[in-house]
Amino acid sequence: PDFDASREKLQKLGEGEGSMTKEEFTKMKQELEAEYLAIFKKTVAMHEVFLCRVAAHPVLRKDLNFHVFLEYNQDLSVRGKNKKEKLEDFFKNVVKSADGVLVAGVKDVDDFFEHEKTFLLEYHNRVKDASAKCDRMIRSHKNAADDMNRIASSLYTLGTQDSMDLCKFFLKVSELFDKTRKVEARVAADEDLKLADLLKYYLRESQAAKDLLYRRSRALVDYENANKGLDKARAKNRDVLQAETSQQLCCHKFEKISESAKQELIDFKTRRVAAFRKNLVELAELELKHAKGNLQLLQSCVGVLNSNT
Repeated sequence: PDFDASREKLQKLGEGEGSMTKEEFTKMKQELEAEYLAIFKKTVAMHEVFLCRVAAHPVLRKDLNFHVFLEYNQDLSVRGKNKKEKLEDFFKNVVKSADGVLVAGVKDVDDFFEHEKTFLLEYHNRVKDASAKCDRMIRSHKNAADDMNRIASSLYTLGTQDSMDLCKFFLKVSELFDKTRKVEARVAADEDLKLADLLKYYLRESQAAKDLLYRRSRALVDYENANKGLDKARAKNRDVLQAETSQQLCCHKFEKISESAKQELIDFKTRRVAAFRKNLVELAELELKHAKGNLQLLQSCVGVLNSNT
């Protein structure tokens, strides 16, 4: 979870407590509480999805470490990677990228995997682009909420200067901006939870699917090289048994990963279609709810202002 923005606001709240009015302090405190709650809900939701995936996996669900994790009833201590581990990962990725370029040029013997390879490259790029645009959209909603907050505070200050009718007007409009700010912040939180997280999750999932296809392509190349090695060994009548053993191992590895990869990719399609349908329907319902709420606020405010004129 990313609590950095909320921590900054918390620090500002502590530093500016003496210079704020009671109303401003209460408002900022409520904002922080809402932000922390939204981040907590989002974190719990993502962990739930991940753990359900592991629990449903035919191999990983039997893993001893997973069972220990589920049954552990004390606080968990998790550390980040140190510099050495990060450097090792960097070099592994460089080697993998270079090898991936060589493997990518190999034409797949199975039409299913050839289609999946083409599709996943396009899908991954589209999800990556959508994720970046979604983040910008959410940031715009948050900026709009912050602007509404500043406008509401300024109007409230103007409204408390005097008891004139104009000041009452300022107070009423200030109340409208304050309420619409809350709705706008709620819209941003819902889009973050229902859409941004979903896109980021399936960005990682599509990368994992691409990695799976890379491992299968690597196994295919190894199998083809083993076949060539066996042909050479038979032609020279030297180390034939060793070449046959190597060829059989490569064949078994390739067939095994092909079988499991096919099922994984079919499951991935079923899972992502269901997840996008569920989250997009829920998000649309929430957006409609917030839009209706905003409309009611505007109608109510206009009604009150008309009755006072």
